[in-house]
Amino acid sequence: MSEAHAIAGVPMKWVGPLRISGNIADTETHVPLATYESPLWPSVGRGAKVSMLTEQGIVATLVDERMTRSVLVEATDAATALRAAQSIETHIDELRDIVRGCSRFARLIGVRHEITANLLFIRFEFATGDASGHNMATLASDALLKHLLHTIPGISYGSISGNYCTDKKATAINGILGRGKNVVTELLIPRRIVTDVLHTTAAKVVELNIRKNLLGTLLAGGIRSANAHFANMLLGFYLATGQDAANIVEGSQGVTMAEDRDGDLYFSCTLPNLIVGTVGNGKGLGFVETNLTRLGCRTEAEPGHNARRLAVIAAATVLCGELSLLAAQTNPGELMRAHIQLERDTTTAKVGA
Repeated sequence: MSEAHAIAGVPMKWVGPLRISGNIADTETHVPLATYESPLWPSVGRGAKVSMLTEQGIVATLVDERMTRSVLVEATDAATALRAAQSIETHIDELRDIVRGCSRFARLIGVRHEITANLLFIRFEFATGDASGHNMATLASDALLKHLLHTIPGISYGSISGNYCTDKKATAINGILGRGKNVVTELLIPRRIVTDVLHTTAAKVVELNIRKNLLGTLLAGGIRSANAHFANMLLGFYLATGQDAANIVEGSQGVTMAEDRDGDLYFSCTLPNLIVGTVGNGKGLGFVETNLTRLGCRTEAEPGHNARRLAVIAAATVLCGELSLLAAQTNPGELMRAHIQLERDTTTAKVGA
């Protein structure tokens, strides 16, 4: 194999199983995580064990899905930019027809805009089937932009991407308007399991979540984010399933919630910008194909089903790791002891175990 096509080997293990229910999938599955941070495997594994000890497991609800691309046009002045935005709204059905001509799977589901001075930022929102949709959205946006420049007077080309999408950057707009899959995961853990498996109490987890994830993130200036380490699980899952790993930048913007319900622990992770797909670039590698098949994301189904299933599995995996870490951090020294024990000899990590 030439250097240009070399494969970087990252240690990978399957952990679990974990139990998932909800509006997309009712399943029990192991999950693959590719990472150099070996303590992540047993940490996610502990959260998965908790899910298997509850009747519903992790209830994963897909709230919304859309891929976005923003284009930028320059208008003669702000009034002209406003007329252009109004014209787009008036001719939305015509724009939808243009998108249908670009792809079998792309559909225009919404358009939003913002005007600054004489600049018009247009944010197109698409359904993209089983693809994460970056290229599909860009191709459709390019066709839409050409049409707008040809049919609306007083505007000229600014850029095919105006950073109002927003792609692979930490911004507020994605959480507000949505980009990718918006998934909410919930787990209700009986008091006995909190004590026996997590070695803590609901009250301690709730207090830590408030002080660390909510207040600590506020003081640090976090952007629409209040969690301990969503990015760890997302990166491991993304690398194992052929995703664009840079999308963990916006994907890790999410909120952890915890409630003490008479000693039982209600625990929830909301991921509004989960960008995953089961077809497209990166999916042709042998290990990716094997992993997606084992996850049940290679079935014959209506377009979009496999990607939705992958999204809720990813979100459930995030909850498992988030729960385990927060539980560990309620106990002095537990986190560091685990890291020292598990990382003492990194050469023992087995690739593909």
